[in-house]
Amino acid sequence: MFVRVKTSPNSPKKAVQIVENLRDGNKVKQRIVRHVGTAFNDEELKRLKDLAEYIKASIESETQPTLFSPETMAQMAIEARNRANDEPLNVNLKNLREQKRIILGIHDVYGQLYKEAGFDDVIPYGSRKVSAVKNLFHIVMGRLANPASKMATVLDLSEHFGVTLSLPAVYRMMDQIDQKVIERIQQRAYSSASMLLNEPIRVIFYDCTTLYFESFTEDELKQYGYSKDMKFNQSQVLLAIMVTQQGLPLGYEVYEGSRYEGHTLKDAIDKIEKRYQIKEVTFVADSAMLSKENVGLLEEMGKHYILGARIKNLPQAIKEQILDKESYYEISDNTSGTYYIKEINYQGKRLIVTYSSARAQKDAYDRQKSIEKLQSRLNKHTTDPTQLISNYGYKKYIKITGNTNVEINQEKVKEDALWDGLHGVITNNTEYPAKEVIEQYHGLWQVEETFRISKHDLKIRPVFHWTPRRIRAHIGICFMALCLSRHLQYRMRVLGKPVSPEVIRQSLVSVQLSIVKDNKTGHLYGIPSAITQQAREIYKAAGLKLSNIPFLIS
Repeated sequence: MFVRVKTSPNSPKKAVQIVENLRDGNKVKQRIVRHVGTAFNDEELKRLKDLAEYIKASIESETQPTLFSPETMAQMAIEARNRANDEPLNVNLKNLREQKRIILGIHDVYGQLYKEAGFDDVIPYGSRKVSAVKNLFHIVMGRLANPASKMATVLDLSEHFGVTLSLPAVYRMMDQIDQKVIERIQQRAYSSASMLLNEPIRVIFYDCTTLYFESFTEDELKQYGYSKDMKFNQSQVLLAIMVTQQGLPLGYEVYEGSRYEGHTLKDAIDKIEKRYQIKEVTFVADSAMLSKENVGLLEEMGKHYILGARIKNLPQAIKEQILDKESYYEISDNTSGTYYIKEINYQGKRLIVTYSSARAQKDAYDRQKSIEKLQSRLNKHTTDPTQLISNYGYKKYIKITGNTNVEINQEKVKEDALWDGLHGVITNNTEYPAKEVIEQYHGLWQVEETFRISKHDLKIRPVFHWTPRRIRAHIGICFMALCLSRHLQYRMRVLGKPVSPEVIRQSLVSVQLSIVKDNKTGHLYGIPSAITQQAREIYKAAGLKLSNIPFLIS
């Protein structure tokens, strides 16, 4: 049995296969044992060959009567650990040899949450769906453990988790994630969040971000548009997400990359009402959603809203009231500390403005940094300083005199400083006190944190899939991983042990098991790794116990 790389004439594709020689009379024929995958470049070819060697070793080990495949061995170890007791083991340590070392923590804890969320049945069971259900589970676990491409995830699961997947089967699984499956994923997300909070969901935070592709082509989904990652030369999609006050994901939508985020709100409201049967809900969103069209839409549909206000763009009479700081009153709370607040009637709505000295210091610092950078650029562009005019970040501080004389507009700097520390929101909710309205709006950081986790910890982008169906499937998989990550974070906060997703990941990856074999008796034993206090607390948050006592596997 050996690994073969098969090429095709006039094609860059290279198929990696595991084959064996069979004798047919006097002739030797080759039979394909496993098609591992197709590579399109040298890096993919290297990864596939490594994976093929691992699978080959696994297949060969199955022919030895005293050994098991890595995946079977891992499953046996997990089952044995669950029924292990404290009875002493009579073992001669000199006869023990390590057969396999696997990571258990990710599958233990996140696997438990996966089942509790109901994600294990989003793909309907059936004789042809069993493999897809298994592949989806392991790919979500792989995304939480070490987010990477699907090919790299398959290899990582094989090397470190005792899980052998077929890359083509993983792609076939993704092709089964259609709109119905995505609807089930989001329904499970909402239901599991409601159960975890044990209270009706009345406030939803809503925001959008963009996901870029390493591609310059467009189709019905991947399109050019305003990029929040500053990747304006690459196609993208727009991702809208909804979370609770506690940061638990409720649902998401994927739009074409050219869609303006403010035009997604009606669709979000319609789907929330249809999917979750929620009628009374307060939408909280940033100023990008504050358009006459959206405000009118929310009021027409009878929805409460809290939206960020562009206070510098309001009518002069309103701006004068905002800048009159004598009429503000003091508020204190445990989250934001001390700040000052003022309520103004604006077109029949409540305009609530706050002033914070901490925010004022930050605004002044940010402006000073911008001016310093601007001055540095002015000094470097003495021959043609008009090149700075097109820079959006510097435009508001630039004054042009004559044909080419560009200088810092000191009057504009002073005018801008008047607004340091001020922030406003607009709401049509007449029941919430002003302080509570501000607290609700401050919860928008939960959406921002959710996007950060999606992009940084779970590496939802860049996206390496190209067809709309695969792109939607990839985002669905990442959303499932995001739900599990945020649910575990919430449980840790409830226990008074707030922790980041990365600390959770490192703690769970450290929960490992060595599988050793007694060469004399043939018995397999499991020896758990050392357990950190952090890992114990994470297991406790998931309702699981963790033991470091060695046990008999078979």
